[in-house]
Amino acid sequence: MELGSIKTEIANNIAKVTFSHVASNSFPSSLLQQLTSELQSLNQNEEVAVIVLQSQGNGAFCAGASFDELIAISNYEEGSDFFSGFANVINAMRKCSKLIIGRIHGKAVGGGVGLAAACDYTFATIKSDIKLSEIAIGIGPFVIEPVVSRKLGKTSLAQMALTPTEWKSATWAFEKGLYSEIFDTIQDLDIRLEDYINELAKYNIEALAEMKKVLWEGTDNWDSLLYDRAAISGRLVLSDFTKKALKKFKK
Repeated sequence: MELGSIKTEIANNIAKVTFSHVASNSFPSSLLQQLTSELQSLNQNEEVAVIVLQSQGNGAFCAGASFDELIAISNYEEGSDFFSGFANVINAMRKCSKLIIGRIHGKAVGGGVGLAAACDYTFATIKSDIKLSEIAIGIGPFVIEPVVSRKLGKTSLAQMALTPTEWKSATWAFEKGLYSEIFDTIQDLDIRLEDYINELAKYNIEALAEMKKVLWEGTDNWDSLLYDRAAISGRLVLSDFTKKALKKFKK
């Protein structure tokens, strides 16, 4: 089974972290663990001032949880552990002292929306539509809800979570605050992104770290909250509704 990869390039105080998976840049547990470890390592790297989080290719940014792994979950412990993987990544992003800039070049679903929301500043294209499809398969965006609501608010979260088959446009995501800037093309995005991160990396690294703390004030309870939410998903993924829905989607 394709496990995907995490690759990091560091230059000029900027770390570019690229995740990839053949299935629309989705995340199996192993890849979530690798990304968590990489973010924790970069947090300790004194040569890094700014992190760019991006995915490979020019298709989807991230399709969320690995579909094959979701289907394979057979007990509560496996389910809770799997959804805790996204909790680990979000908490690593939250606790990282470096500002994390998201390069959201394409569509994001489920956990992919959570990753975008956990970035401190985001660049996207007009093709970077978003969707929270979890309710349609009998679970819900429980682990990522706090980070998505933090950016978009509960009302916009409800508009997404309760219309799980509908895409929200990149323009909608920009107007709601998920995306900081949007562009017509990936090329335009990358030109602006390079200028932005090179400027940001010149600033006082201590000031950037203090600003990061300010941005994430009031989230200390996530050390327990996100894992409580993972337990809810871990229980629901075993339901007959979800098992049937997953098999139907698989076909």
